[in-house]
Order: sequence, then structure tokens, then C-alpha cells
Amino acid sequence: FVNELIRVASPGGTIIIVTWCHRDLSPSEDSLQPQEKELLKKICDAYYLPAWCSTADYVKLLQSLQMEDIKFADWSEYVAPFWPAVVRSALTWKGLTSLLRSGWKTIKGALAMPLMIEGYKKNLIKFSIITCRKPE
Repeated sequence: FVNELIRVASPGGTIIIVTWCHRDLSPSEDSLQPQEKELLKKICDAYYLPAWCSTADYVKLLQSLQMEDIKFADWSEYVAPFWPAVVRSALTWKGLTSLLRSGWKTIKGALAMPLMIEGYKKNLIKFSIITCRKPE
């Protein structure tokens, strides 16, 4: 994904990645805790997502690909309220009937929303923006 972004960007162009990430690991950690991995796996299965990585992983990758002016920010506090709001809207009569008409994949995604809320509450899930510039 990142290689393709870099390939199609013009020289000197800005690349912006806005994505869910898992928390950065502390220096003493080799990986996430087993219960954290399990929660992310459940979310991946529900939303058909690839494996998660951290913001630090993206930064290291961009550095290894010689990108310039790499910046990042955690927007989690602004995005986390979205999930409870969606759950509340789904719990209305209109929301429930729409959900039931939408089919199993949509229902499966709706049932996974509490997992996203849990991930944000545990500071496991981060919503990050990462920007960089392709060298000229």
C-alpha cells in the first residue's frame, strides 16, 4: 500500500495516510499483549481488514523509503466518539429495520462496533494521520 502511494505521488508531492493503527509498543515490548491481538483479530474478521500496525511502524517504513518531512498525529480523541454515536443511531427503530434489510455483512459489522469502542477505551486503537513528502 505505502509503496504504491509513493510510486504514484509526484516528485515533491505530499502523501497523507489517515488510518486506524494499534498503539505504539513500549521499548520493553516485542509485541502486543495476547488479549490485544485477539481483540484486533475480531475487528479484522468483522470488517475484512488486513493486519494492524502502529503509527511508529508507518514512520519507520516511510523513513526506510527515504520519505522526507515525516509528521504524525493521534486524532483518536476526535474520532472515538463516532463509534458510540453510530451504535446509538443503530438502536433506533429506523436504524434496526435498515440494519436488518442490509444483510449479514452489514449486521456483522454492526455487531463489531462495540469492539471498536473497547479498543479505543483501552488505548489499543489509535486513529492516526501520517504525512510525508516524496523527494524531488
